[in-house]
Amino acid sequence: MWGGRLLLACLGTLVLLAVTTGSRPAQAQANFDRPGGDYQSAPVPSGDPADCALVCERDRRCRAWSFNYPNDISHPAVCWLKNSVPARVADDCCISGVRGAGVVEPRNGTEETSIDRAGGDYRSFELKRGEREEACKAACGADNKCRAWTYARPGYVSREPHCFLKKEIKPPRRKPGFTSGVVR
Repeated sequence: MWGGRLLLACLGTLVLLAVTTGSRPAQAQANFDRPGGDYQSAPVPSGDPADCALVCERDRRCRAWSFNYPNDISHPAVCWLKNSVPARVADDCCISGVRGAGVVEPRNGTEETSIDRAGGDYRSFELKRGEREEACKAACGADNKCRAWTYARPGYVSREPHCFLKKEIKPPRRKPGFTSGVVR
């Protein structure tokens, strides 16, 4: 009798564990590549990693995917479909995921990932290769006229990363490859 109750308690715990861990949605990993296992690649004219994840979902052979950001405006983004799930490797060239992992943009409150605040620009400039959104945010913070900023990854506006400083706060619009923020 005591053994039967123990068995039921263990089974109940296992079911509860399976339900709680299974209910968490899979997420893509920003700044990670999954080299290897490629069976197909195609350009992504939209430059949107969500389009790559969707192509994988619709292909029965696909087990994982990697989205490579464009290098410059003449070389579009590329989606790599994989017939296995290779180990992930840190690399800011890419976003990767496994089948079923949609693209979830990180939100930290001060930076708006995949958001453009088009318009209101009073100054724009190229950043040095390797500089990221922090440099654009810092330039805005150091200028009393600046109320908002938008950073464009290399390949979305020009070969180099680009920063737009804004005198007006415009509404946010989803746009892959861009990061924005409001400072004042």
